[in-house]
Amino acid sequence: MNLSQYLARAEISISKETLFKLEQFTTLLHEWNQIHNLTGAKDLDAIYENIVDSLYPVTFIDPPASLLDVGTGAGFPGMALGIYFDRTDTVLCEPLNKRASFLKFVIMVLELKNITVAKIRVEKLQHTPFALISSRAVTDTQLLLKITTEVSDKNTQYLFYKGSQVFDEIKASDNQLNYAIVSRDKRNYLWIKT
Repeated sequence: MNLSQYLARAEISISKETLFKLEQFTTLLHEWNQIHNLTGAKDLDAIYENIVDSLYPVTFIDPPASLLDVGTGAGFPGMALGIYFDRTDTVLCEPLNKRASFLKFVIMVLELKNITVAKIRVEKLQHTPFALISSRAVTDTQLLLKITTEVSDKNTQYLFYKGSQVFDEIKASDNQLNYAIVSRDKRNYLWIKT
């Protein structure tokens, strides 16, 4: 199956231009990953599945004015979302050198004008509050909310890519959260609204 078929199966509609950029990203990640071990997604199908996992929330959220992805790693979900939301000011926060270098390379090759990389821990990031903050596999919900307080405000929404632990994390949260959990396969998307 190709990427277009994976996206269609998940009912994610996409333009030809965006699909082309995502395919270029896939190729670059596949090449770099063989040398630099950026992600556990070792073959094209695994990368496609990660892209679909990253993009599934576009079926239920509106394009944000700005996006911060915490701990982007090899590009999931932040790079995929930034490519899809090509008018969204997107910052990929990734402190590790080789991953940040890869993300910067993708931005340069694909000429992605709306995406920048912050090679820094999110706690040290200085930026106006973001409209949406996303994160996958970084830490628990409570800590994510805490470490992003300097780059969020009362209008900021959150999109956290979680597994089954999300239900326990919500129960343990000190905050009164206005949220929805959208489930797909083994993924639970925690969407915290304003």
